[in-house]
Amino acid sequence: MSERKTVRKWFWVWDFDKEERWLNEMALEGWVLDGVGWCTYHFKKCEPGEYTVRLEMRPYDEGYVSFMEETGAEFVGRMMMWIYFRKKAADGAFDLYSDIDSKIAHLDRIGKMLAIIGGANLAIGILNSFNPSHVGWLNLVVATVLMYGLGRIHGKKEALERDRQLRE
Repeated sequence: MSERKTVRKWFWVWDFDKEERWLNEMALEGWVLDGVGWCTYHFKKCEPGEYTVRLEMRPYDEGYVSFMEETGAEFVGRMMMWIYFRKKAADGAFDLYSDIDSKIAHLDRIGKMLAIIGGANLAIGILNSFNPSHVGWLNLVVATVLMYGLGRIHGKKEALERDRQLRE
């Protein structure tokens, strides 16, 4: 039976690149992602550096997963709107985004989700603040955190747009 381990770890949605970097560091240490759950990562033993792991926020689409599998990537799992793939490093470079515009589109998807959930929490928090029996302040705190994340995503997007202008 192959060796396995589970790690519980939290990443903010706007730090998806840190999450991906950590997953690839684990693969370099000989632990490849084999399943995901709420703040839970399941790994199995592999040869150090054998795999590259990528993740993307997008609705689950069997056609997209099939397309990725045709390129040699393995579908590892999904958690809410996040899809996780791995691919043998020996098969060459593994990127989910072919150009800057596709990276910007990914950031747009994340930003829209943060804006919708943050805006809803802001509205609920304001409405509940008029009723002393409700804890509207909690929604306001959540809205503040999500708007901070939206700002982080916006900053990443602006950096990519500047990079695109330099290349044109």
